[in-house]
Amino acid sequence: MSNQSPLALSELQIDALTELVNLGVSRAAVSLRELVGRQVLLSVPRVTLLSRDDAIEIVGATEEKQLVAVHQLFEGDITGRALLIFPEINSLELVRAVTGGGLPLEDIIELEQEALAETGNIILNGCLATIANMLHRSLKMSLPEILRGDSHDLFELAPAPESGDVVLFLYINFAVRERDIRGYIAMLMDMPSLAALEGLLDEFIERTAGGMAPEANAPV
Repeated sequence: MSNQSPLALSELQIDALTELVNLGVSRAAVSLRELVGRQVLLSVPRVTLLSRDDAIEIVGATEEKQLVAVHQLFEGDITGRALLIFPEINSLELVRAVTGGGLPLEDIIELEQEALAETGNIILNGCLATIANMLHRSLKMSLPEILRGDSHDLFELAPAPESGDVVLFLYINFAVRERDIRGYIAMLMDMPSLAALEGLLDEFIERTAGGMAPEANAPV
């Protein structure tokens, strides 16, 4: 594996970010529950900061070659790309869960793009918007785009990645309609965005340690 980025998040910053991410995916789960009409459980057990090469290596080594991702750009104090990534076989399971599981395979395949885009939009927007609100910032996100390919394809999108780009890697577990579906959220950022995130997390930690309720004064 390549060497760790010289700018890394501290353990306290990672803990704070994990707390924010779990709050974000919990809110996304509420929206997904309204969509599917059944209980949806989402959890993010682990948040790690990786180089782009390490992210490619980990996903390539642990998953089947063919992957499906929902891709959105985000802009604000922090700028980058967000990817919700599944092994291709899991993407069909997710569509079955979202559509109710009673449709024939040909109909599920026909609905796959739309269902994945809607699900990914709910999860990525819910997660990133919550993080931004809790950090007292806002983000603008692009419309969702469905991508297919291996780990190199997903992490080396045009324009060409800059030297030193990092990947904030969020492992995520789904339980939808009694189906267990594993996936990842990956946030690809350059070094200035990572430095900005560091500063915002420090501010959040100071507010929380100072006794202020985390959501106090957060923009709606």
